[in-house]
Amino acid sequence: MTDAIRVIVADDHPLYLEGLLTSLRASPEIALQGQSTTAAGALRLAREHLPDVALLDITMPGGGLEAARQISAACPATKIVMLTASEDEDDVVASLKAGASGYILKGVTGRELVGIVRSVAAGEVYVAPRLAWLLLRELSRPRKRGPLEELTTREREVLELVANGLSNQAIGDQLGLAEKTIKHYMTNILAKLHVRSRVEAALLAQKAGIGE
Repeated sequence: MTDAIRVIVADDHPLYLEGLLTSLRASPEIALQGQSTTAAGALRLAREHLPDVALLDITMPGGGLEAARQISAACPATKIVMLTASEDEDDVVASLKAGASGYILKGVTGRELVGIVRSVAAGEVYVAPRLAWLLLRELSRPRKRGPLEELTTREREVLELVANGLSNQAIGDQLGLAEKTIKHYMTNILAKLHVRSRVEAALLAQKAGIGE
């Protein structure tokens, strides 16, 4: 039997939150780690539990998008799914850019929700079917930025320290992060730069003038 998917939930609507929790608790695939009604609470839970998936209401106090950005930076291994009633294109794109791997329209059944959590935890991206074309349209637009510009501020900090020859442990000590978290950042960096090793990443950074 595989390990249960560890999940946190943040939503400020009492009835909807209650329904979410009931659906998640009913599934043997899910291990509910905590709940909150604010962005600050969601970030605290994410840092405390390092869940596999964080379900975030896009309009909760403090802002779901801000919570997504902060959780993505602090807990890069956590997959983020936005919960919303909005079908606005800007909200879909903003959610994905904030680090979300999923965008669920409120109204899905409990069974559908668990299925989405399962797929996102496995590394897939989920967007409500009738909104999926928005994602395709965004991805089909010409990309003018280089791979280094795809890195987040924190990822650039990590890459600069890698270019300076620091180990994961030393980088973690300098940035106040666990070595495991740095390893997750490195995985993201290598994928975004399309390189296979930290040596290749360091050389690419140095050619771009990043690092000493």
